[in-house]
Parts: sequence; structure tokens; C-alpha cells
Amino acid sequence: MMPPVALKDLPTQSSTEVKNRWGQVVRQVQKSGSLAITHHSNIEMVLSTAEHYQALLDEVSRLHARERTQLEELSAQFMRRLDKLQQPDAHARLASVMEAKGEASVPPIAGKSY
Repeated sequence: MMPPVALKDLPTQSSTEVKNRWGQVVRQVQKSGSLAITHHSNIEMVLSTAEHYQALLDEVSRLHARERTQLEELSAQFMRRLDKLQQPDAHARLASVMEAKGEASVPPIAGKSY
């Protein structure tokens, strides 16, 4: 797959040229991978090879799958935390943390570099 190219950097053809010189347009798309079609100097659409289009679809599918996996992991993590909060002793554990007011029950031990 060719690397993505900014829309403004694609080679361009006017819609009239596309209509009148289809063979030349096809060769240019095959050479560059994509071609911006203009109408009154404004880019209206992009013409791509089937291979390039399929590569884009594959990449989008891969990104969606990665996103689904990450969301499933976050959802599982949330459910584990929610389960802990819903345990019968959760209120008592939270109350003991709040009563400590930042004081540790066991003094911290300094590391070797202290």
C-alpha cells in the first residue's frame, strides 16, 4: 500500500478531463494510487485503485478491532473495580482509609539509596 497523501498533494484532473480522457486518467491512478477529481478547481472526489481502497478498508477494520479490544479491557477493569466497591465490607474499608487522614499504620521503609 502506498503511504497516505494529503488531499491537497494528490495529482488532480478536472471532471472534464476525466470524462474525455478516461484511459489517461486510469494510467495516472495506477501510477500514483489515487487521483483528486476537481470541478471548478475544487476537489470533489478521489479516485483510487481497488488495491488501495481494499488496503484502506483493511486498515480501518484493524483499527476498529483494536478499539473494540481496548474497550473490552477497560470495561472488564471497570467491572472488577465496581465489584470491589459493591462488596459488603467496602464501606468499612473506605471509612478506615478516611479516618487515617493520610497517616500510614506502618512507617515507610527507605530504600538502599536513602
